[in-house]
Amino acid sequence: MAHMSLLQGIELARGGIHNYITKHPIVVSYEVTLSCNCNCHHCDLGGVIKDEKQITPEEYRDLTQRLKPLAAQISGGEPLLRRDIAAIVRAIKQAGVQYAILVTNGVLLNETNYLQLREAGVSQFSVSLDFPDERHDEFRRRPGLYKRLERTLPQLAKLGFRDIILNTAITKANLREVLHLAEKAIEWGVDISYSAYTPLRTGNGDYCLNTGEDLEILRQAIDELMILRKENAHLVNPDLTLRDTVRFFEQGFVPDCKAGERFLVVMPDGSLVPCSLHRTKYATRNEMMKNFSRTNRCGKCYVAIRSYSEMSFFSHVKNFRGYLRDMIFH
Repeated sequence: MAHMSLLQGIELARGGIHNYITKHPIVVSYEVTLSCNCNCHHCDLGGVIKDEKQITPEEYRDLTQRLKPLAAQISGGEPLLRRDIAAIVRAIKQAGVQYAILVTNGVLLNETNYLQLREAGVSQFSVSLDFPDERHDEFRRRPGLYKRLERTLPQLAKLGFRDIILNTAITKANLREVLHLAEKAIEWGVDISYSAYTPLRTGNGDYCLNTGEDLEILRQAIDELMILRKENAHLVNPDLTLRDTVRFFEQGFVPDCKAGERFLVVMPDGSLVPCSLHRTKYATRNEMMKNFSRTNRCGKCYVAIRSYSEMSFFSHVKNFRGYLRDMIFH
């Protein structure tokens, strides 16, 4: 999470306890459009969807009031393609969400919309970065993207809000760059978070870690990241999620998925799906819980929204204490 005041941190912790007790979702991911101005190798989206049915900011507010999530992830596709994105953020925040994360590839991010979205209520900007150099352009099929990020993100970081986090999915392609990506975050003055690639979106296993050598490189990289985390506050993954990321790649599976229960996804038309990898649509969360969550045995991903929302209550408390330590000593 981006740095926040002590009071904000306490309020977030209280909200988490409340949602655990009342069984409301910890996080709802709002995929506000499936259109995207990139066409990434590890994703099933890319290109503009014509005549996409999209609900209004007011409908987002009403839906959020019913779901009552603690946090919101606003993504896509590419959410900055929506001209009403600031109004959507504002509506979701007005409905009671305490922490709003905007996930973007950064193509359209600039100081003007960054400040507008902060004013609307974005707590954290999660910007995708797969490589610490121009290989990022080829992976995202967007020439010039890395240079744009290299120019824009340090400029935004100098504004002093400490709310930008690089988001890296670990793949076979960028495995040897894991530590270099953390170093790039430090250089740019932003934070970084890692998650695990899954072939569920594309069916492409080429980016999976599938050899003993791959896993050994990963283990060494994670060990180095955990050392770095103790020395530097730029890495936001708790040690628990870093270790579980290794476990996911070793086993290809993490059991007890809580999709629909701890987290769920709202599609652009307002329908509900358990996660972005299982897109059977439901009209209500109760219907989703009955027909999906109670019999769900999928464990074939360990994406960021799952890794954080499924941490046990005591793990969240422990992580919060660690956050306070980092805030005090850095």
